[in-house]
This record gives sequence, C-alpha cells and structure tokens, in this order.
Amino acid sequence: MKTFVASILLALLPFLASAADKLAVGAPIPAITCNEQDGNPVDLSKVGSKGYLLVYFYPKASTPGCTKQGCSLRDGWSALQKAGVQVLGVSTDAESSQKKFKDEQKFPFPLLADKEKKVTETFGVKNLAGMASRSAFLFKDGICVWVDPKGSTTDQADQVLAYLKSVAK
Repeated sequence: MKTFVASILLALLPFLASAADKLAVGAPIPAITCNEQDGNPVDLSKVGSKGYLLVYFYPKASTPGCTKQGCSLRDGWSALQKAGVQVLGVSTDAESSQKKFKDEQKFPFPLLADKEKKVTETFGVKNLAGMASRSAFLFKDGICVWVDPKGSTTDQADQVLAYLKSVAK
C-alpha cells in the first residue's frame, strides 16, 4: 500500500507547486510585463495599481478544467465589472494558443502568454512541469487582498464576488 501511495505522489509531483513560495495577501503586485494574446505588452503593476485586478492562472489553454475556470469568469463578467474587477488570465501557452482560446470561448478579458515563465515564477505558481498551477490572486490598488491557492474551475467568479461582499460589510 505504501508503494502504491508513493507512486501516486510521485506521479502528481510534476503538477504541484510549493504553496510556501506563492505570492501572499499583503504583497504588492509584481512589476512585471507580459504579452497578451495579440502580442501587446501588459504591465501588471500599472493595470493593477488602481481598483481591483484578478490575476488567475491555469495550466493549459483549451483544456477542460481551464475552460471551466475561464468560463466561470466570462459568465460572471457583468457582476465582476459592476464590482469594478478587471481580469487577466495567465498560462505558459504561446500567444497564438491564448488568442484561439480567448476567441473560441469569447472571453472579455485578456489572456497573458507567459512563454518565458516570468509571471508564473514571480507569483510562485510555476509547477515542476514548468506550467502554471491553477490559482487566483485579487489585488486592490496594487496590494494582494485575496488568494485562491487552488483556483476554482467551476465558480471562480462567485468566489471573488463572495470575498468582495464579505469585505463590503
């Protein structure tokens, strides 16, 4: 039995990221720039300097879990906008893959193509396989105020909105 459990853990190891290294609540948004799906540079610290910015990470464009996570945010877009939340999606996919994913799913927010893995490394979400581990970070005026270390695939927008409602009381 121990061998079986050890085998499973070893098989999962490449997909795990160290939670200890992840950006934490209270941290400033990293000053890092990355191209979005159309090749235009996005300066995260500039975009996230005023108001709310959700930066969510997913392992691979156009895969089932990543599609569900993005669609949750797309479907909750109106409520997120009403709450003043901007959204950036990030994976280590190429710009062309991000563009295809954004267009197919009709995402109203940019998808960053972190090909050089600078954003995923800076946020501490690069897993051992070199991909982004699913997670989400909410910033207010450039400071991290909320972290979802596992990145919900089904209700990411609802979780962000629930957090905002809890702090509005």
